[in-house]
Order: sequence, then C-alpha cells, then structure tokens
Amino acid sequence: MRKQMEGDNQRRRALARQARERGLRPSQTGASLSASKQVTSLDRHDRSGPPPAGRHKPDTTRGGPAPPPVAVAEQQRPLPDPAPSPGISMSYRDLVDDVSRRAGVDFTTAKVAAEGTVLALAQALDEAERERLLEAVPLTLHDVVPVYGMEPRRDLPGFLAEVGRYSRLTPEQARYQAEATLAALAEADAELVESLRVPDELRDLLGPTDFGGGLVGASSATAPLTEPELRDALASLPYWSSDRRSLVRTIELPGGNLDRVLDRLDQLKAEAGRAPQIGRPDPDNAVLTVRTQQVDGVTAADVDLAHRVDAAVDEAGAGMAAG
Repeated sequence: MRKQMEGDNQRRRALARQARERGLRPSQTGASLSASKQVTSLDRHDRSGPPPAGRHKPDTTRGGPAPPPVAVAEQQRPLPDPAPSPGISMSYRDLVDDVSRRAGVDFTTAKVAAEGTVLALAQALDEAERERLLEAVPLTLHDVVPVYGMEPRRDLPGFLAEVGRYSRLTPEQARYQAEATLAALAEADAELVESLRVPDELRDLLGPTDFGGGLVGASSATAPLTEPELRDALASLPYWSSDRRSLVRTIELPGGNLDRVLDRLDQLKAEAGRAPQIGRPDPDNAVLTVRTQQVDGVTAADVDLAHRVDAAVDEAGAGMAAG
C-alpha cells in the first residue's frame, strides 16, 4: 500500500510539473490537491463527524453522479391573454361605491343592500332571466348566500320585505337602497337592465325616483326631512331634540348603569351599520348625537337609528331620566 501511495505521489508530482511548464496550476489539470485544500477538507470532515444515518442523494464528493444543472430560461414564455369576462364591466368595488354614493350610506351598508337587491331580483325573475342577470353582475354580489335562500316575491311590498330582511333595513330604507342598486346597475349596463322581464309591480324601482321624504335627494344622495316631516318624527321620539341638522338625546344615570347602557349602544354599529356619536361630559351623563354627515339636515335614516337607540337603551336597563 505504501509503495502504491508513493507511486501515486510521484505521478501527481510529474503531472504538476508538466502543468507548470504549460503555465497552468496543478489543480486546473486535476494533477494534485494542494496541501492547504487537503488540510481544510480533512479538518472539515473531522468537525462534521460521520454523515447522518439514512439514504443520501448522490453527489460528486461521494462518487455518485453530479445533479443536472438547473435550467434557466433565456426569455420568459409569453402568457396567453386572459379571456374577457362577460357581464357588467364595472368592478364589484366600483359598483358598491356607486350604490353608496346614490343612497348616501357607508360602503358596508351599501354592499349588503346591493347583495339583497340582486338576490331578491333574481328570485323574482323566471329561470332564463335569472341566469342572465347572475351571469352579468359581479359574482361577489351573489356568491356568499345562495339565491334560493330568498323567497320569490314579485309584488313590491314582498320584494322590499325580502331586501329588508336580508339587509336588516326598514321597507323605506330597503326601497331607496334597492333603487340605488338598480340605478347603479343600469349605469353600468343599461341594455341588460332594460331588457330584463321584471314583474310589472317592480318596474317602479327602475324608473326615476320621487325625491323627498328624507329618502333620496335630487342629487341622487339622501335628502333631509322637510320641516313638517321632522316635526312628525320628533313627536314619535319624546327623548330627542333637534337643531335641524341632527338628533340629540341626553341620558342621565348612575355611572355603573350608564356604562352598561353605553356598552349596549356600541353594539349597534355591528347590528345596524351605524351608531350614535357618544359624548360623556361627566360620569353620570352621556349625550347621544345622530347625524348623517353627507347631508345638511336630519334624514329618515337618522330617525330610524334614533328609534333603534331607544330600543337598545330600554333593553340595557331601567331607571333612565332624559335631560
């Protein structure tokens, strides 16, 4: 063995000398492994210890074949053009934003009302018209709740009741938000909306809206109540007053009871999409303010919220005194 090693060393030295004569380093011809590299390799082997048990991928250090090189594309393969999506070209967010603007409500309220309107309308149409509507509108308007979760109502009161049941709106609110949704759809695809065989009793929702009543204004936003309408509304809200721009109620209770009432009012945001603004000048008093920011006046939605506040206060506790 020693003689063989000496012979190997002699051959490597000869090859190394020939490499130097050719102006090359010995390592470039495979003639030798320099001493520094041998020491480094052995030292690394000693520190690493034996290889872990189990099967190992072959590599050049274990005598197996080297793994193939990773392929690198010279240029990116062109992707096919996406197929155009049928139906209304307006995006879901743009459509809901339009409903929000027309109805004068926030995005979340408009989203739920738009979904309820599309679902209720789909059920009011015959099967062929229903499929045409659902294929045209953004999928997000009807992919959360099955269409068949809605009752097929072809009369106006029943239709509005279904929209209100889904959206948790009063019939009056359901009407102006359904009208806002259908107007936004017509803006995006007038031909589709006009061609749908909508039941006669629902045709009123597709026409121009009568302004006033705190529901829809001439600018397609929520309109304020008229003076007589505001007086009638306050007659049904004995704890509230108004400066013609907002509704205000003061609650006076011992601190612990008042905390419980205010905690209940905080839940209205999740339930109704809106909640009153709450001021607390001292521990035993709270001032509730209801106002539609986009409108310079009290709206029907404000009156509805004030009634919800009264019901929530009654639910939370007794012993209240209005200030």
